[in-house]
Amino acid sequence: MNGPDSDALDAQDMVRLAGGHDPALNDLMDRHAQRLFHYLLRSLQDESDAADLAQETFVKVYQHRTRFDPNQKFSTWLYAIASNLVRSRYRWRTRHPQVSLDAPNSDTGNEFVDRLADVAGTPSEALQSQERAEAVRRAVAALPEDLRQPLILAEWEGKPQAEIAVILNCTVKAVETRIYRARKQLRESLGSLLETNSAK
Repeated sequence: MNGPDSDALDAQDMVRLAGGHDPALNDLMDRHAQRLFHYLLRSLQDESDAADLAQETFVKVYQHRTRFDPNQKFSTWLYAIASNLVRSRYRWRTRHPQVSLDAPNSDTGNEFVDRLADVAGTPSEALQSQERAEAVRRAVAALPEDLRQPLILAEWEGKPQAEIAVILNCTVKAVETRIYRARKQLRESLGSLLETNSAK
């Protein structure tokens, strides 16, 4: 649930949480956990990391419950916490390189992509759809972190640029520039795919 009603409920729950009513955290999680997980999954491209950081985000909400500014939207504050954790996780990954998700599984010989759910349609359409989705996923994952996060927040989370600026602690102009650059890089990296689609 999103919108004014959700914002009002979030504000009430944060007041309750700060006042010592711990079950209010469950209500906040019920409203936001699933969408937050999907944001983290798109940002990190790893289900385990996304689940860990979703949990850690709500732990931080609880730890800092008395610092929440009731004049601020809870979801903006939540995504700011999550985005900071994403940046920390990427710094950690840089220092601790991991095996790619696309590397074959040593037990089965299959790649991670092979285990994704089947897509409806003819086998040919399903394959093309899966290839397109995988190409987009790879292209987004390949974006520099400072371009990837604002793009995901804008395109998949539907956040306005002013809110993204608050989440990422930068100016609206910086958000606008980063999203423009991210889209430009995606167009360049996905150029052949887009041309193939438009030719059909």
